[in-house]
Amino acid sequence: MHVIETRGLTKRFGDVLAVDDISFSVEQGQVFGFLGPNGCGKTTTIGMLLGIITPTAGEVRLLGLTGRDGLHAARQKIGATLETPNFYPYLSGWDNLRIVANLKGVSDRTIEETLELVGLLARRKDKFQGYSLGMKQRLAIAATLLGDPQLVILDEPANGLDPDGMREIRELIVALGARGKTVFVSSHLLNEVERTCTHVAILRKGTIVRQASVHDLLKTATIVELRGDDPARMHAAAEGYPRAARVSSRDDAVLVELQDDDAASLNRWLAGQGVFVAYLAPQRLSLEEAFIDLTRDDVATTTAGVA
Repeated sequence: MHVIETRGLTKRFGDVLAVDDISFSVEQGQVFGFLGPNGCGKTTTIGMLLGIITPTAGEVRLLGLTGRDGLHAARQKIGATLETPNFYPYLSGWDNLRIVANLKGVSDRTIEETLELVGLLARRKDKFQGYSLGMKQRLAIAATLLGDPQLVILDEPANGLDPDGMREIRELIVALGARGKTVFVSSHLLNEVERTCTHVAILRKGTIVRQASVHDLLKTATIVELRGDDPARMHAAAEGYPRAARVSSRDDAVLVELQDDDAASLNRWLAGQGVFVAYLAPQRLSLEEAFIDLTRDDVATTTAGVA
């Protein structure tokens, strides 16, 4: 089932086109990363999903429902963490969650189970003001999870956290995915997304430029590192290889980005040109490299505009 589906979703703020005719879908059970440079429309899109921002055009379908009444019903089954956690500082983590639980009709047992899931059960009696940033973020996610939402939306959940805090959030997202929870994560921390998400959509200037599983996205191109006695000649020969998407140099190595993963064919082709390779090592693209390749014009400069 499509937990999230958009068709032609568009948002203008005056003359600014923040989101431009985007269509994407998230299946049940996916941990879905929503990626893009600052100002590309990620937060605006989330606002439209949650009904905080009214689309200029297009359709949103949540949990298979659409239309005013359908979306209202669906949003009651969604948990979202959008901003910096903001709880009562002089209350404990437990007491803060108790307030949320009362609004949602959730039992104390559920609070306890949720605190255990986010790793805060042992610190439940500590005041919120004494929590680290990572603990505060985990408490916010705990509040989001109360009521067992069918969809969890997290906007930049690891933003501003130290390495320990990022690890805590990463482990929590992985745990949610392992439980079959559908999680939609907006983030610019590409290494974290690569380690937690099953699928991604990459946004560029308000437009989806790629949606795929993380596995498929990273296998679409292979970088092969070549070394030999004559790097300049090797570089020139590699540029003539028909399935080379890009050729570059790094120190004494030649890096060839292939349109497939057949490094052996590249080696045979170079030998046919009289260029013999002493060292050949295929390297998988990282999500960061794939992201930069797809958003090259945006990441080269600082983007100003609507988030």
